[in-house]
Amino acid sequence: MPEVHLSAGSVEYQDTGGEGPVVVLLHGVAMNGSLWRHVVASLRRDFRCVVPTLPLGGHRTPMKVGADLSVAGVAQLVAEFLDTLDLRDTTLVLNDWGGAQALVALGRDERIGRLVITSCEAFDNYPPGLPGANLYASAKLPGGIAAAFGLLKLRPLRRLPMTWGRMSKRPVPREVMDDWFAPLWASKEIRGDLRKYVLGVPPKATLLDWAEQLRTFDRPALVVWAAEDKVMPPEHGRKLAGLLPRGRLVEIPDSYTLIPEDQPARLAELIRSFLTADDAAS
Repeated sequence: MPEVHLSAGSVEYQDTGGEGPVVVLLHGVAMNGSLWRHVVASLRRDFRCVVPTLPLGGHRTPMKVGADLSVAGVAQLVAEFLDTLDLRDTTLVLNDWGGAQALVALGRDERIGRLVITSCEAFDNYPPGLPGANLYASAKLPGGIAAAFGLLKLRPLRRLPMTWGRMSKRPVPREVMDDWFAPLWASKEIRGDLRKYVLGVPPKATLLDWAEQLRTFDRPALVVWAAEDKVMPPEHGRKLAGLLPRGRLVEIPDSYTLIPEDQPARLAELIRSFLTADDAAS
């Protein structure tokens, strides 16, 4: 994959190319851009899909020593990514990672023309739910992240409620999950990058203020939430749609947090119709 050199380090990304509207798709912790493989396959004919692998544990090249990988730091990194590739009027699509509220609050949303927020961290749900609490506890212990992800080499442990069992209703294919976890298994530096993020959550008051700043995002926004989500509360989706001045909510049945895994066809259909309706109205 190509990579772009940013102030914090190198970021790999997939770019389908083409002249269609730009859609940038972002993933969450301990994953990479392959989370979006089915959605991209559906959209790439008509849209330019750009899928970076964020430094959240699934990345293969460690970030620079001293890089800010807090929640705010990763949001700034996303903004720098858009700047460096000169992506304009971008449709930013997020799942699991809740960086939209930070991007808007920090005033780094100038290249974002539309938002699609799918089941993700929101308000003060950082790190989210039982899996997030388990990861946070591991990050606070010396060698904790190595131990936590070492256990995930055993496939049955991946479906426990405190690991990945509440993230997707159906098991993520073994080879995909192995690819997500391989950098964490192999590299102390990658584990250190993830630890910075997990422990780099701002105070609750800051998180709630960031969420309130979504009221200033006056462009089209679609909130897509898993109706059965056990990690990202469905009421958060409803509240986000209410905060966004041009927000609209769709709840998807038969899915947990990782909608791109559980319901990729339905999610791709919603993204396509959202962009098509927005283009027709503009």
